[in-house]
Amino acid sequence: MQDISRLSGAAIEEIAGYIKKANLESVNQNLDGAKVRNSFYTRYGKRMIDVLAGCIGFTISLPFNLVIAIVTFFDVGRPIIFRQKRLGKDEKVFTLVKFRNMTNEKDEHGELLPPEERVTKWGKFVRKTSLDELLNFWSIIKGDMSLIGPRPLHVFYSDRLCDRHKSIYKVRPGLECPSLHDTGHATTWTERLDNYVWYAENCSFLLDIRMIFRIIWLALDRKNTKARGDATTGELLGYDTDGSIIDSKNVPDRFVVEYCNAHGFTDLEAAIKSGETEKTTAGIAEKEAAATDQETISA
Repeated sequence: MQDISRLSGAAIEEIAGYIKKANLESVNQNLDGAKVRNSFYTRYGKRMIDVLAGCIGFTISLPFNLVIAIVTFFDVGRPIIFRQKRLGKDEKVFTLVKFRNMTNEKDEHGELLPPEERVTKWGKFVRKTSLDELLNFWSIIKGDMSLIGPRPLHVFYSDRLCDRHKSIYKVRPGLECPSLHDTGHATTWTERLDNYVWYAENCSFLLDIRMIFRIIWLALDRKNTKARGDATTGELLGYDTDGSIIDSKNVPDRFVVEYCNAHGFTDLEAAIKSGETEKTTAGIAEKEAAATDQETISA
C-alpha cells in the first residue's frame, strides 16, 4: 500500500479511474443492494421534526455563531465562512457552509499545504466539538440537510461509489450519523459508509432519538473528541477486489505502478518530484510573464 496524497489532483483522479475500471463492476455484482426504509416517518415525520429542530437550533445558536465568527476572524482571517458543493438527497448538489478552521498557508510552489498542517488550534477545537457545524441549522430549515443522516460527501465521490453505497443519496444528509458501537479505532471509509447505508435501511423515530443521545455521549467523551480533532482521512478513490474502500493514503501497489508506467516514472517518489518540478516551472513562468507585462506597462 502506498500514500499518493502528495500527488497532484489530476494524478489522483487518474488513479481513481484505474481503480474504478478494474474493480467497480465486480464489486457491484458481489454486494447486495440496499433496501432503504420507506415509512410515514421517513416521508413526513422526519422532515417535520427537522424543520422544528432547525428553527430552534438556529435561533439558540445565533449568539454562539456570533462569538465563533469573531474568534474565527482573528484566527484565520477573511473569509470566515467555508463554502463547498456537496451532494444531497437524490444526488442534488447543495452548498455546505461551515466556519473556516484552516489557514491558507502555501508551500514554496504556491500550493496549499496539506489540511492537517493548516488546521489551527482553534480549528481543532471547533472540529472536535462540531461547533463549526452550527451554521447548518439553516441548511436543515431549507431542506438540504437533516438533523440525523449520512454526512454529505464531495460531489465527485458519487462516480466512485458502488450501487449499495449510493443508496445513501435516497435520504437527506445529516449533521451527524454516529455508529452506535465503539470500534476502538479511527473509523475507516468502509465502516463509515456501511453505517450510513445501515441507517438508510433502518431509519425510524426511535433510531434518531438513540443517535441524538449517542452524539451527546460522544461529545462528552474526551478521548473521542480528541480523536475527532486529530483525525485525518485520505480521499476516497474506489474499491479493492474484496469490496473494501481504497483511499489516497492506502493505495495498492498495482495502481501506482500502472500510473507510473503510463507516464514513464520509475516510482511514486519520481512522480511526486516531477509534479513539484512542474509547479516550480509554472511559478517561474508566471512570474516572468508578470515581469514582462510590468515592463511593457512601464515602457
